[in-house]
Amino acid sequence: MPTVGIVGASGYMGGEALRVLLDHPEVEIAWATSRTEAAIEDYHPNLYGTGVRLIHPDHTTPCDVVFLALPTDASIREAARFLDQGAKVIDLGAAFRLSDRKLWETVYRQTHGNWPLAEEAVYGIAELHKEAITGARLVANPGCFSSAAVLALAPLVKEALIDERRIVVDGLSGTAGAGAELARPAHHAEIGNNLVPYNVVGHRHSFEMEQELSLLAGKEVHVHFTPTYVPIVRGILDVCHAFPTTPISRQQLLELYRAFYRDEPFVQIYDQPKEPGVSWQYKPYPWVSAVAGTNYCFIGLDVDDARNRIVVFSVLDSIGKGGAQVGIENMNLMFGIERTTGLTRRALHP
Repeated sequence: MPTVGIVGASGYMGGEALRVLLDHPEVEIAWATSRTEAAIEDYHPNLYGTGVRLIHPDHTTPCDVVFLALPTDASIREAARFLDQGAKVIDLGAAFRLSDRKLWETVYRQTHGNWPLAEEAVYGIAELHKEAITGARLVANPGCFSSAAVLALAPLVKEALIDERRIVVDGLSGTAGAGAELARPAHHAEIGNNLVPYNVVGHRHSFEMEQELSLLAGKEVHVHFTPTYVPIVRGILDVCHAFPTTPISRQQLLELYRAFYRDEPFVQIYDQPKEPGVSWQYKPYPWVSAVAGTNYCFIGLDVDDARNRIVVFSVLDSIGKGGAQVGIENMNLMFGIERTTGLTRRALHP
């Protein structure tokens, strides 16, 4: 039974990893860390009664796999340390996501402290890189917006159905994506009854989207991405606009998507029928609440024939399938555990 450590378990991402791993039947939690030693309920009241106590990072012991939920510099340093101890490492942050060093250092405005590890890391979208993840020592977890957009657009790009230079993604995010540190835009009095655009051009996740979609296309893909915080806690909705090079129907696209994700347990193509004679059509499109707290991505779509536009809706939990839970999915693959183990829970409703 693999032993698991979580570095940075006091934050939302580390806490989500811990919450799900506590119910995982095929791993054992060795330790979880925080800069300040404390009972887990001091940071995550939902984990009261589990008996977990956060320890200082200096007091960790060797284990089989380590999840890193840390700032970028610390992730680079700690990844090297745990790999040297023989552990496999899943970085839940951005330290190893991009394959181009010059681009990474431009985007993150710093010198990378261990680029050979970035070259070794496998980008952790299992739907695209399952075999590589299975054999990896180091996995770079994708960004939440990136996961939603790449999964939404991959079939269109792979089949060369759209103009790869004109892809527009509008990303809506709950405030959990901002992390546990206090920040004005995530403060309830500011985000309540409000929408907050941020990093509207050059957002870091744009470059992940372009990297992964360009690999699929075999040529350069351009993604025009703008994010906005919305007054919910968990969840991502990416609204992706693409322009087909030849006419295609909604039904043809649904069939394409179902075939593309046929063997992918955590991507579901959402297709409730439209209601005849109803002005407000919403049933065919996925809701963020339908995936909150889960490792699922729901994808819905439609075609605007009059304007030659495809619109794809992709929803996932920003710290679930967009974060810690996809890290656990990758862990399962890395250790030969059934991919869905510990991850099949569905969202609450209402």
